[in-house]
Amino acid sequence: MNTIRLTLGQAIVQFMMNQYVERDGIENPFFAGCWGIFGHGNIGGVAQALQQYGPGFRYYQTRNEQAMVMSAIGYAKMKNRRQTFACLSSIGPGATNMVTGAATATVNRLPVLLLAGDIFAERVQAPVLQQLESEHSQDISVNDCFKPVSRYWDRISRPEQAIQSLPEAMRVLVSPADTGAVTLALPQDIQTYAFDYPVKLFEKRVWTIPRNRPDAAQLQKAVAWIRESKRPLIIAGGGIHYSEAFDALRQFVDQTGIPVSETQAGKGSLLYDHALNLGGVGVTGTKGANLIERDADLVIGIGTRYSDFPTASKTAFQNPDVKFININVFELDAYKHAAIPLVGDAKATLEELSQHLAGYRTSDDYQQTVKTYNAEWDAEVTRVYNLEHGPAMSQGELIGVVNELSDPRDVVMSAAGSFPGDMHKLWRTRDNKGYHLEYGYSTMGYEIAGGLGIKMADPTRDVFVMVGDASFLMMNTEIVTSIQEGQKIIIMVSNNNGYSSVGRVSEQVGSEGFGCHYRYRGASGWYDGDVLPVDFAKIAEGMGAIGIHANTKDALAEAVTMAKKADRTVVIVTETDWHERVPGYGFWWDMATAQVSEMPEVNNARERYEAEKKNQRYLI
Repeated sequence: MNTIRLTLGQAIVQFMMNQYVERDGIENPFFAGCWGIFGHGNIGGVAQALQQYGPGFRYYQTRNEQAMVMSAIGYAKMKNRRQTFACLSSIGPGATNMVTGAATATVNRLPVLLLAGDIFAERVQAPVLQQLESEHSQDISVNDCFKPVSRYWDRISRPEQAIQSLPEAMRVLVSPADTGAVTLALPQDIQTYAFDYPVKLFEKRVWTIPRNRPDAAQLQKAVAWIRESKRPLIIAGGGIHYSEAFDALRQFVDQTGIPVSETQAGKGSLLYDHALNLGGVGVTGTKGANLIERDADLVIGIGTRYSDFPTASKTAFQNPDVKFININVFELDAYKHAAIPLVGDAKATLEELSQHLAGYRTSDDYQQTVKTYNAEWDAEVTRVYNLEHGPAMSQGELIGVVNELSDPRDVVMSAAGSFPGDMHKLWRTRDNKGYHLEYGYSTMGYEIAGGLGIKMADPTRDVFVMVGDASFLMMNTEIVTSIQEGQKIIIMVSNNNGYSSVGRVSEQVGSEGFGCHYRYRGASGWYDGDVLPVDFAKIAEGMGAIGIHANTKDALAEAVTMAKKADRTVVIVTETDWHERVPGYGFWWDMATAQVSEMPEVNNARERYEAEKKNQRYLI
């Protein structure tokens, strides 16, 4: 067997350079490069290899380990999981900074490879700087924290173990069903050890991403259920995007007349002006989508995991005879709600269903009802966009200005706070990939780093990062990286001086926004003093970006127009009204409320909670 002598670090980089994926005849490298922050846990290992083999395999410098994983996630999502990054950390805090990123990737079923520096395998130096010691075992480090949030985890304690571990890592990363974070814990000494690796390990390997088909018998049963239904509804999830099933979905809807509602991950599956698109569904959904979901006799879930938002904490489906058909590559999701499980690729399955449903179409009356809801909702969006609220602008108006001045191919993105709910309701998607929300884990701090990853995935699009003041303060470091890499993003900061989204939830449970406002501590002992004087535009300027204050609609429109023409990242800060919120349109979210309290507001909230809770049901 032909061999080549390499360190483990060199072997890992060589391996990554030669991994490709193919689907529908289109082939591309799987790894776009490696993000990393160097330290004693990797400097002589993988970091040395990145220097040796670069710039053919590009290294990207970052400011925060969590942020680099978020950038990789944003990139992978924009690429429909067909390409991603590796992320390299040192040991200790550098590694554990990536745990939140690992959880975000795994919850959202997005591939990212984490190369976590680890302690010395030979142990003679122990305890080394940043080592967690255990009195129960020598075979433990902080990298064991990654186990519950990774789809695959391995500690490579001998260099030759990579021969088996690396292909297994790739198997998981490219799997449509099992993908997520893959973590390889790499002791710092083992990264530098050499081994005679088989040359074959580093030959170009093309991994085919399959389009699996569902069981034929289950498909026929699903066809029968659809033909029997009177008020069917599609809930389109992120699987539509990852399968690139946009045309297949549109053709299926046009053929059958079955309306579509969209989860956060699924928004954009059907463009907003399609007459049978009801828009967002569930807690953050539109009025029409929620009315149809409430009474549906058949729900066809495509690529969704049915989190508590689209199901309104299991209060959405009030038809006592409702049935479910689930199209999903992941068995766990396909079997939910006692559904007919069509375990397969969304595009392939929709195409097969279309063939078997020739002649089937929902009633004209049902379709007309849906079309009326679609038109009424468009009018409601126009109303919210043009509230002319003041003196502080409403967040709905801010969204409207960006929506109307952005190009159809531009991408709007967010992750946490009040923006996701407002945009799910209000954003008019004009391009299938124009809406990007990380709402599986709803990670505060994802926005700017994720926006950078989106921009890197498709530099031909402008990326609008919609971020609240709280998330901006939590992680804004990658503004510097966007400047360094020449990747312009447009960051829209909605400054309502606090945690407005959780403030609304606080009000729901009777706590009146306690601990949610950004104010000085007053004489009372509470945070009820003056508003904190944070200047977000100056923070941006200090990082090399352009900072702008725009507190009127005219000023905001001028700023957005300028930002589109700018040559580097722009941060536009708009004061928004804490109290003027986009309303809910029919559904409830289960927010546990104290059973007893000395506070009357909490007791009143508990009464409302118990009344709503009666609508919950087990979908079995």
